[in-house]
Amino acid sequence: MLRSTLLAAARSGTVRALVEAGPFDPLVDRFVAGTTVDAAIEAARRIAADRYVTVDHLGEDTTERAQVDAHVHAYRTLLERLGREGLADRVEVSVKLSAFGQRLPRDGDKIALEAARQVCEAAAAVGTTVTVDMEDHTTTDATLATVRDLRVDFPWVGAVLQSQLRRTEADCRDLAGPGSRVRLCKGAYDEPESVAYRSAAEVDRSYVRCLKVLMAGEGVPMVATHDPRLIAIARHLADRNGRSVDDWELQMLYGVRPQAQTDLAARGLRVRVYLPYGTEWFGYFMRRLAERPANMAFFLRSLATRG
Repeated sequence: MLRSTLLAAARSGTVRALVEAGPFDPLVDRFVAGTTVDAAIEAARRIAADRYVTVDHLGEDTTERAQVDAHVHAYRTLLERLGREGLADRVEVSVKLSAFGQRLPRDGDKIALEAARQVCEAAAAVGTTVTVDMEDHTTTDATLATVRDLRVDFPWVGAVLQSQLRRTEADCRDLAGPGSRVRLCKGAYDEPESVAYRSAAEVDRSYVRCLKVLMAGEGVPMVATHDPRLIAIARHLADRNGRSVDDWELQMLYGVRPQAQTDLAARGLRVRVYLPYGTEWFGYFMRRLAERPANMAFFLRSLATRG
């Protein structure tokens, strides 16, 4: 119930305005690198010393074309900085198509594709890659169609699949071909039972089934989890399928189990950290709270003491 409430709050403009009007909270700072590109570059440089990074310029559910252009500009600036500062070999970017106008009422998919293409061109120019994030189930078909279109010119574009969706095992089979980069996560959206598994045990079992498909395929599985049991299963499946450390990677969120991240990297595993930054941090932050509701008490206390 609390998780559903938090995810509903993430979609509330009123709650968002209240929270974002205050100072950048220390709890937010745990999950978000900061609001500026300088903060993102600084954090990426620090992490890239022993791990890899994917940077997300936060933003979603864009309602105006001017916002799309602003997000594209932010990514082009970020990628130029990554190239200039010698980080592009260890740092890529992640994008949300709703930030690029996917939900606009007229030509949303076309606008999002063109915006994503511009980011891919900028990434290619500095020698790095792009992963297209997945959002709620209503956008899955459109997002995967955009990924397919992008891969015509940029075959390294990564896709994201969510094990909580009942369709995902089949999507894994479709995307497990040569060179395909697929990030498998559990999913952070409050989805209806008609399309999604609702219990944690069902989502985990689906994750393992999907992971078996990806590890046996010809692509590059990107295993996004903090669960030690699933990490152990991923390592076993990689060994069983003859994968070297460069043939797959673990992905973990900035601020979540940081010591485990560095320990796993020290053991020779390829670990990539999902690093978000930007002023539009509210939706992302609320989903992190929904995954760990114990943090909610600390956040509410900080709100109550502002000013």
